[in-house]
Amino acid sequence: MQQRDMQLLQEMGLTNWQIRKPECFPEWAQSVIDLPETCQLLFVTADEMDEHDAWLFGNILRSMKLTPEQALALPPHALSELGEHHLTWCWFAGCQGVEPSDCQILHSASLRQMHENPASKKALWQQICAFND
Repeated sequence: MQQRDMQLLQEMGLTNWQIRKPECFPEWAQSVIDLPETCQLLFVTADEMDEHDAWLFGNILRSMKLTPEQALALPPHALSELGEHHLTWCWFAGCQGVEPSDCQILHSASLRQMHENPASKKALWQQICAFND
């Protein structure tokens, strides 16, 4: 169930139940997203990246001493399906979601907004530096 759906149920006063033994209901089996061990950064965004966004994303990765192969992107609603991971970073760009455990969390404006707003790039960089101290 997507985060938005759960919020709607909660606002309507309805309870959300979780199945304890999903093997009893194979037709309802929820998919699990297993990240490769090489994935160090999970980029969470609801936006599609264009070439300009990809260029900025690549520059930010290089500043973090990461390669594009060490990063994966997911939409916020897919976080509920996240399985085991070896993440160092989880970066929410222009959205909110369920934060994975055991990694450093970053929040920023969307990449599109960062192109026109140098202050948002600076704020992201300050978060990154704070974790490296």
